[in-house]
Amino acid sequence: MKKYVFAISTEYVREIIEYRTVTAVPLMPDFVRGVYNLRGEVVPVIDLAVRFGKGLINTGNRSCIIILDIPFEGATATLGALVDWVEDVVEVEANSIEPAPTFGARLQAHFIRGVARIEEQLVILLKAEHVLSIDEMSALIKKINQ
Repeated sequence: MKKYVFAISTEYVREIIEYRTVTAVPLMPDFVRGVYNLRGEVVPVIDLAVRFGKGLINTGNRSCIIILDIPFEGATATLGALVDWVEDVVEVEANSIEPAPTFGARLQAHFIRGVARIEEQLVILLKAEHVLSIDEMSALIKKINQ
């Protein structure tokens, strides 16, 4: 099985929490696992594996939800990103980031900021603000707030 390693800028990360059961919401896209009650705030939880076409994350004792505050239409949208695990929080020097690879027009790579080598491992740096498109984000927020 291929292991994909992703990173996201800490400027968007509010907190990282241990995975707890989320509440399913009917008629949501497949990548929306459900919603989570974060101290009274209803937060949609996105399964990043499904979002990237890799199937559902099999949650385990290392699974986490990364709570992200994403700029959206002049405000901030709070989302949870379900991940297999969080390995570490590290500082990546700007000069060690390679540009996003060119995959051609048929593949969507607009959510990739670049690639960095961290301890001999290639890590894909995500653009948090592009993991969901504006249309997807808007539709998701509208459905959650109904």
